Amino acid sequence: MTSTASTPSTAPDPGDAPAPAASPNSAASADAASADAASAEAAPVDAAQRRVLTVLVASQVLSGAGLAAGITVGALLAQQMLGSAGLAGLPSALFTAGSAIAAIAVSRVSAARGRRPGLALGYATGAVGSAGVIAAAVADSPVLLFAALLVYGAGTATNLQARYAGADLAAPTHRARAVSTVLVATTLGGIAGPNLAAPTGDLAAVLGIPRLAGPFLLAGAAYAAAAAVLAIGLRPDPLLLARERAEAAGADAAAGRADAVQEPAAGIRRGVLLGTSVMVLTQVVMVAVMTMTPVHMHDMGHGTAASGLVIAIHIGAMYLPSPLTGRLVDRYGRTALATASGLTLLAAGVLAALAPGGSVPLLALALALLGLGWNFGLVAGTAIITDAVPLATRARTQGMVDVAIAVSGAAGGLASGAVVDLAGYPVLALGGGLLAVAEGPAVVLTARGGPVVR
Repeated sequence: MTSTASTPSTAPDPGDAPAPAASPNSAASADAASADAASAEAAPVDAAQRRVLTVLVASQVLSGAGLAAGITVGALLAQQMLGSAGLAGLPSALFTAGSAIAAIAVSRVSAARGRRPGLALGYATGAVGSAGVIAAAVADSPVLLFAALLVYGAGTATNLQARYAGADLAAPTHRARAVSTVLVATTLGGIAGPNLAAPTGDLAAVLGIPRLAGPFLLAGAAYAAAAAVLAIGLRPDPLLLARERAEAAGADAAAGRADAVQEPAAGIRRGVLLGTSVMVLTQVVMVAVMTMTPVHMHDMGHGTAASGLVIAIHIGAMYLPSPLTGRLVDRYGRTALATASGLTLLAAGVLAALAPGGSVPLLALALALLGLGWNFGLVAGTAIITDAVPLATRARTQGMVDVAIAVSGAAGGLASGAVVDLAGYPVLALGGGLLAVAEGPAVVLTARGGPVVR
């Protein structure tokens, strides 16, 4: 009888099995999962940013109409009430003073409670100022008119402050585009406002109000509507949400830096200095040359239609290129466009100074370049400030920067007349262009302290 030997099993014991080898795709899978998680986290923020920009655009269209409508007839109303042209320029100075004061107030409210209450309060104050102008016209009170115009200037400050709200939730690589989206919306209302001056004047006459006060009916309604749109629709508040995101990301909550890459104190100082310098220089040059161009054209024998056309082209160039400017700033860097701003303003000054006999086509081109250079400087400077300043102090700092811009613009406007009286328009235009070139050295000197902006 044959016995069969049993063969030991060679199959491994499952309990003794070695750990499976790591898959070559496991790291990639982990990275993909991390990316998916980041995308899922970013999606609500992207949706909030789209809503914020939509609400801001709507409010800017309304406020742009209010701003332009009032400025169109402010000087004429003052001249009519005073019976003299001597103080007809005072409304512009009062707008500027009111804007500077309101910039501080709006920024402080925004810093403490968020953009929504700050901006809504600013526009509501502008509406009150508009009502005061109408009351002054009815009462024929110059004192009340000037006080109301000071309050009306709050709308101007708020219109500029809104651009910062567009950048609060934007990624660093898209901040300039967000700023430009808010800026270009102002143009839509700015075009409509002056064109409604005549119809609103007719409405005022029907209501028993002086005709020149009619545009302030539009201004008051537009500012009140802008305040309502922001108070109701600007949810979530972009600044408050940006702070929450920074804290959730584990950023230094005390400094409020969600994207800090340098030592905070030095980086903030250099960034604020550069951004402010760029915007102040562009504002001084733009206001000075723009203010005296119609006067120069009048002296050269051109009528108001020609000067109106040149100024309209200039205002269009100030705002309409904003979407393209935002993309250029985000793609090529803040400092590159700040430098381009100075060079563009230089070209504008040279062309305006050399225009023979006040040539309308050449002055129109010069003023278009002047508006474009200002646009480059404003968008780039705004992005620089937003990049550099901590979230905890961002709104307050932005308000102080806008005060500097307003004061510099007023100084440029006041000085421009004296320069033209003493040396002539060509000297003013060329001197303004040369002053704008100082943006280049400002960029270089700031960069020596370390990489603040790209």
